Amino acid sequence: MDTDISPLREGSTDSTGIPYYDPFDYRIHEDPYPVYAWMRTHAPVYRNDRRDFWALSRYDDVKAALRDPVRFSNRNGISLESELWGPHAVKTSFYLAMDPPEHGVYRSLSSVAFTARRVAAMEPRIRELARERLEPLRDQRRFDFAADYAAGLPNDVVCEMLGVPAADWDQIRADTDQLNQRADGSEDRGANAVAAALRLANYFAGLVQDLRRRPGEDLTSTLIKAEVNGTKLTDTQVIAFLFLVISAGNESTGKTIGNAWYHGWRHREVQRAGLDGRAADWANETLRYDSASQMTARTLTVDTVLHDTPLPAGARIAILPASANRDERIFPDADRFDLDRDTSKLVSFGYGPHHCLGSALARLEMAIALEEIGTFVAGYEIDIANARRVHSPHQRGFASLPCEVTPRRKARMPGS
Repeated sequence: MDTDISPLREGSTDSTGIPYYDPFDYRIHEDPYPVYAWMRTHAPVYRNDRRDFWALSRYDDVKAALRDPVRFSNRNGISLESELWGPHAVKTSFYLAMDPPEHGVYRSLSSVAFTARRVAAMEPRIRELARERLEPLRDQRRFDFAADYAAGLPNDVVCEMLGVPAADWDQIRADTDQLNQRADGSEDRGANAVAAALRLANYFAGLVQDLRRRPGEDLTSTLIKAEVNGTKLTDTQVIAFLFLVISAGNESTGKTIGNAWYHGWRHREVQRAGLDGRAADWANETLRYDSASQMTARTLTVDTVLHDTPLPAGARIAILPASANRDERIFPDADRFDLDRDTSKLVSFGYGPHHCLGSALARLEMAIALEEIGTFVAGYEIDIANARRVHSPHQRGFASLPCEVTPRRKARMPGS
């Protein structure tokens, strides 16, 4: 039933016939995993001359790089796009474009909102938001799982945390979805993405001004009131933080929920078990098997030799956690979707000082999203011919997943 087009079958190779890894290539977006497997075996330090970067694909190398900010620096940002790469990256990526100790100072300003205790306390509200999103779908046999639900729930949660009025949530989501789209093979944002970025920037600027006048109990107000070395954050810093949290909290989580739905369609035993009570396992194995977060970038600070390959200081390094999660050295039978698998070693949320601050929240949102839809859906089919993938160098998932569901004869409670 898997209709993904493998880049190896479709000729995504260079002039020598070697598989070609380019995170801007639409063929890679369709199915990067055969290329990742080839890289792990034959080119664990892969060179892309055209884009001027090296790529690390093995689990041990990925994990080592992520936990070593001294050698693998964030100082030029985490994106390979020319417009986002460089010392100016801090303006759009905020503390993700910083190294310790500065990174830790700014990260700590928002960390209280993502503690295990705080996230656990959010569960009832997240369920309420999930049910609100699902209510208009309950009597429908056909709807778009990605657009109508998977993308909506995490966006609602993070917007509420940031103090965004509920009336604006859907527009924030629409612009965020458009923000990271790229034309095939292009590093540059198209006109629609640029327009979405400008709309978001203008909206966030207005939100910050409003909350400076009338601060609330939301996370944006917390940042506005915070100080670093006796100095409050600037509007530019707070806006950069909003871009960071909206993008991370919306894009990765929503698309991973969609990927879970897709793989439940491909693997019927997963679909049945997932809808019948194993939603958390379904979400966790999706995080390993096909996480939305595919690639992050670093700057190498010193000359380094890795797998007998010399890497010069200043080199751009693409780190591939999605490939690491399929490394057979760590995950036996890694290309099999296994609900009983131990996923404790996955690196979907990164590792080290830049480990995803919202990882506990993301896991909870994914499990709740799948649990709640399982209360009234007994099974489903996906109209794969009309499904539409997003095209981003970093994120893998669906913009559209039209499906037809089979309702349960009797609704069940989550976890029952």
